[in-house]
Parts: sequence; C-alpha cells; structure tokens
Amino acid sequence: MTQADLEIIIQEGESYKIEFKESVDKSLIEEVCAFANASGGRVFIGISDDGKVTGTDMSNSARSRIQDTLRQIQPDLNTSLDVFSNIIVITVPEGKDKPYSCSKGFFLRVGPNSQKLGRNEIISFVQSEGRIRFDELIRPEAKVHAVLNTKAFYKYLDLSGITKVLPSEQILMNLGCSVNKDTQAAFTNAGVLFFSEDPMSYIPQAQVICALYKGTEKITVLDRKDLTGDIVSIIDEAILFLKKHLNLSYVIEEVRRKEILEIPEIAIREAIVNAVCHRDYFEKGANVMVEVFDDRVEISNPGALPHGMSVEDFGKRSMTRNPTIASLLHRIHYIEKMGTGINRMKATCKEAGIPEPEFIITGFFTILFRRKSVKSIGINIGNRIGINETQKKIVELMKQDNKITIARLAENVGIAKRNVESNISDLKKKGIIARIGSRKNGQWEVIKDEI
Repeated sequence: MTQADLEIIIQEGESYKIEFKESVDKSLIEEVCAFANASGGRVFIGISDDGKVTGTDMSNSARSRIQDTLRQIQPDLNTSLDVFSNIIVITVPEGKDKPYSCSKGFFLRVGPNSQKLGRNEIISFVQSEGRIRFDELIRPEAKVHAVLNTKAFYKYLDLSGITKVLPSEQILMNLGCSVNKDTQAAFTNAGVLFFSEDPMSYIPQAQVICALYKGTEKITVLDRKDLTGDIVSIIDEAILFLKKHLNLSYVIEEVRRKEILEIPEIAIREAIVNAVCHRDYFEKGANVMVEVFDDRVEISNPGALPHGMSVEDFGKRSMTRNPTIASLLHRIHYIEKMGTGINRMKATCKEAGIPEPEFIITGFFTILFRRKSVKSIGINIGNRIGINETQKKIVELMKQDNKITIARLAENVGIAKRNVESNISDLKKKGIIARIGSRKNGQWEVIKDEI
C-alpha cells in the first residue's frame, strides 16, 4: 500500500470492507469476526471515524497484544498485521470455516457496520453457508419401525437394484436415511421424504402443487392437484399431471404410431426432479409449483442458487443444497449424471424444435418452457393431431360407450364437469367428435376413429 492508496481509502471512508479505529478497543475483535463471517476486509488502527489520521502505538508489545486478542476468535483465523507510517493495518480474509465467533458472540459485516447476530439470524446464517444440511437432520420422533412405508421402501429397492440381504434399518442407515437415536433407528429428513408413511406430517412444505390455468394469468384454475406422498411418487405424479394437460401429437409411420409431447418428457422430468431435489426445504412458507398456462409451463422451487455457486457457474458445475436427496435420486436414475440436467433440458428442447427453457433466478428458481401450439389436425400418415391427453381419454371413453354422460366422463377422467365440457367443445371444433340427437337422448359419434 502506498501513501496515495491510503489517501484514497480515507477519502472513500468506511465501507463493507474497510473499518477505521482510532485505537485498539474492546470492539476490535468484533470487527475482525464480522469481516471473517462476510467477505473479508481491513481494519485501520490509528484513523478516526471521520478519516483523521491520529496514529497508534506501533511497538512490538502493542502488536503482540492485538495478535493475542485475535487468537480468541474460534475457529482459528489467519489474519495479517502490517504497519504503514504510524498506523496498523489488520487484513482479514473471508473465513473458510464459517461461522466465526468471539467471546461476545457472532458478528457479521452488513454494509459499513458490524452487527451482532441473534439466535434466528445465526441459524439462517449457518443454513445459508451450507453448514447445516436439511436432508441430514435427524427426526427423533420419526422412528423407523413405526412409520416406515414398506411399499415405498421396496419400490425404491427395486428401482435401485439393491438386494434386501440386510435388515431394512441397516439399509436405511447405509443410504443416509436413518441413524440410531436412543437405541432405536430414527429417520433423517431425507428418510422421511422417501420412506415414511406420511412425509407431509413432518415436512408440510414438501408437497408439490400442480395447477392448470385458463389463459396466461393466475386467475381461473381449471385443475389443481396437491401431491403429498413420498418423493419418488410425487415426481412421477407431477410428470403425469403435465402429460395430462400438455398437447399430445401423433406421427403414424407405416403401421406404428409415435406419441410426441409438445414439451419433451425428458425435459419436464429433469425440471421437476431439479425442483424437488434442490429446493430450500428450510423455507416453510412456499412449495414447489408446477403450473400450466396457455402459452407456457413454469416449474419453480423456493431457494435461489446454492451458496457458493455463482450465476456464471450455473449449468457448468454441480453443487447441491441437499446432497443425500440428490444421491438417493441418482441411485434410481432419476438423476442420470450430476450437473448435466440443465444442458439435457436445453438439448432435448432444441432437438424437438421448441425454444430452450428460460431460467429465472430470484428468491425462487424457475424453469420456464414456452408452449408451441399444435394447429395442424389430421390422421393421414405423418400428420399430427393436436389433442391433449385428457381429450384422448374422452374420445376413448366415447368409443366404448357412445351414450356416456358428462358426469361419467368427468368421473372417469378425473376432472370437473365444466372441464369435460370445455374439452368436448374443442374436440367438436377440431372435427374429431360430433353429437347426434338431443343432449338427453342423443349419442356421441367419433368421426376420426384412428386416434
């Protein structure tokens, strides 16, 4: 540092990374602790708050006292102490083992000030630094022998190829899903989400909400489903919800019919798995949302990028907020390879001839797929039919019973009567079905029977 550098620092004043102290006092250790918990900084001893150079004791004993004071910070922190002219400069690196504390508690640099953290602020800070993993926390009240969902457990073993040669509790421990607590095995949060009878009774924010809206705004809800089972079932059901409400086209090649979803299933699967796997489960006031609009599909989860990952890193390297959940999904091939999901979504959309997904990073992480409306309708070889999965089911039911009622259709398809009527109206406009006779005594005619 030169004299010119010092003059610029004094002129600019105290800041996020600069602190002036006229002399060594009891608050020095707090300032250093705060810098270590933030992005590092420098403390200039011998400069008053208004930027006047007053100088300080430069003796070896004075510097030794400063170093002894800083050794009280836990865990150990390597600071450097330099002298310039008649001031002492303490350079504090950003701590690699946060959080750091001193005898007066935990402090954090906020703007040009150092603030003491309260209990809840300490918890939030530790969580944001990734020192506490939600999926690794133990749930003592969730005893494995009492709440194990054997159906979900055996399904997972089949999907992962794990042979049940060990007791269930041992397998769960090996997977990182349970620990011995008070002589009994208790689930971790990851175990609760994958293998407990009622995950939402422990972690209600883990439910996934699926919604279909009329138009492009969140005004009229046409269909909604709240998914509350084990995490694998939730992923599967969320995918089925999208397949039900997205346009499904067909290409008939010789004697075979190929189904084509307007947004590739691989892409929507990756997006849903990403949302469930990487959401911030500490955030109790929000859920993963799967939302279908006329012009787009949005899949969002609470929590921005994990701590330590920058926007520049996004899509280039893997970093997960919930490593146990990610590992469990990887074992059953719901995650094919760590860190490749974003590029896989882009590639499959590009291959399908639709816009690449858009990624919106705020307090939430949102993946947005633009919908491509299918206007061409036909059944000749190579032509695509623009009907969705719900409409396909309606037509199939009409083939089986040409006198089926709206109420029966709604019951069998699993949607409201008004939604059945809306889909029937669309099928009529497309020339796929017609109503013969009166509403009460008439019957349905499927005009394009090949679908």
